[in-house]
Amino acid sequence: MANGVATQHDFRSGVESEYRRRTVKSAALYQTALKALPGGDTRSVTYFAPYPLFMSWGAGCRLTDVDGNQYLDFLNNYSALIHGHAHPKITEAVSRQLAKGTIYATPLEIQIQLAELLRERAPSLEKIRFCNSGTEATMCAIRAAKAFTGRNKIVKMEGGYHGTHDAAQISVGPAPESAGPTDAPYSVPQSLGLFRGVVNDVVVAPFNNVEAVSRIINDNRSDLAGVIVEPVMGSAGIIPAQPEFLQFLREATRSCGALLILDEVVSFRLAYGGAQEIYSLRPDLTTLGKIIGGGFPVGAFGGRAEVMALFDPRQGSVHHSGTFNGNAITMTAGLASLELLTRSEITRINQLGERLRRGLREAFSSAGISGQVTGIGSLTGVHFTDAEVRDYRSSARMKTEMLSMLHLSLLNHDIFAAPRGDFYISTPMGEQDVETLLHAFRSALDEIKMSTVITT
Repeated sequence: MANGVATQHDFRSGVESEYRRRTVKSAALYQTALKALPGGDTRSVTYFAPYPLFMSWGAGCRLTDVDGNQYLDFLNNYSALIHGHAHPKITEAVSRQLAKGTIYATPLEIQIQLAELLRERAPSLEKIRFCNSGTEATMCAIRAAKAFTGRNKIVKMEGGYHGTHDAAQISVGPAPESAGPTDAPYSVPQSLGLFRGVVNDVVVAPFNNVEAVSRIINDNRSDLAGVIVEPVMGSAGIIPAQPEFLQFLREATRSCGALLILDEVVSFRLAYGGAQEIYSLRPDLTTLGKIIGGGFPVGAFGGRAEVMALFDPRQGSVHHSGTFNGNAITMTAGLASLELLTRSEITRINQLGERLRRGLREAFSSAGISGQVTGIGSLTGVHFTDAEVRDYRSSARMKTEMLSMLHLSLLNHDIFAAPRGDFYISTPMGEQDVETLLHAFRSALDEIKMSTVITT
């Protein structure tokens, strides 16, 4: 075993040396960044060891770093850039608006246009408010649920990511050995600095487990304001909800007077009307972000008119403002982005996602490496584990060192992807781009397999 570990260490050293050789300017910029930015970045998720890449420009589904290396971009800013980089229709629309100004501290006609398009695509969105991030969207939706019901507790799924506000930063990635029983997880703070009381007010439940969640909801029903859930868990590993699980949540929340909040910040790309269209689900509230901003900061939340009436400034029940809410640039880019995202384009990139998942499974099998491939439509995740992945705990069992090696190896093969093993299809991509990724993935697995051979 010791020799096997040593070989694996040699591989890591080799792939890291190659990465360093290719990215000398990124390394230098990172050292400069450390002088001004804690950890050398301003967005925690962009960091990976030994140092992150610095990009200089992007076009379509390709990125070029400061050293001149070109990458096929299967990250597209964690699924936000569904049309890739610098799409001509979006950049043209934004350029026209820039000449007119960016924000006026007034309502805008284009806010109405984007809101109406979203309402047409997802009928559950009876009324909508815009904000600047998915974090703001889920924060406001949770506040709405508490204000509307007069209750104080929220149920969220273990491993679910809903942004960085206090209520969302509970049990996003807890260590399984200290997170309590699988069917009754503890509420574990994800960060220092949270309000102490939030641990008691956010109740954690296991994803895709009807029996356990039924008990948890029943135990908290008298003070339960709502349940927030991703139809496809994102940062936990692109894990789709089982249809019966979401239908159960719809019925259970309705029966106890709580609201169902569907976090579609990532999953809205999966169908013309989002994942709620696929699952035939009508939530009380929906949160949106990413693709509805066309590459600019955006968030939105909406749902039942009687709930959203809380935000009507003529009544003043729940104050909601923000200097850049619904700004002209984001609204313009978002409208162009959604107009480009037709039913046929969604179907096409979803089919590319299906092809990618088949190829990844075949690659694991051919390499003789234990791996699971999860996902739906244009969203895919890989897991170095031999167990079925259906919730956070099963995803957390994966061999993270192998995932880290895969990530660096893919970068050396000119594939830009998430360090956690996510792959997102964008509309500039075609079948050849998927095949390019699969070729690089097979090569990376072969290298990993060689590194884990135990010599005698």
